[in-house]
Amino acid sequence: MPDKTDFKSAVHITDSVLIGEENFNEEELLEQAVLHFNGNILGIVFGTVTGLVILVATNWLVIKGGENVGTHLSLLGNFFIGYSVTFLGSLIGAVYGFLTGYILGFLIAWIYNRVVILLRHN
Repeated sequence: MPDKTDFKSAVHITDSVLIGEENFNEEELLEQAVLHFNGNILGIVFGTVTGLVILVATNWLVIKGGENVGTHLSLLGNFFIGYSVTFLGSLIGAVYGFLTGYILGFLIAWIYNRVVILLRHN
């Protein structure tokens, strides 16, 4: 059973910061509250979403069928070696999509964190 006094003290601390004590001005609170991104987490999220989008889009076109299946999506084969609009190609594209999304997410977090650090020191 959790200790109720810890919860009350946490609420008191939160209330005192939100209400605004005389020691803190708005800019200092904002600077302390600015979020730093974890590059690995953002990379995993971007990579997972990108990989799943390529996987689903490719398999959707394979299931849909037709004369010219995935004419535009097949252009990814120029960048992703081994990719084609087939089931196996969708798996290869998902791996490439994850790697590309991970790198993109990691770079976004890294650049954002550097900008926050630079702005804090100015």
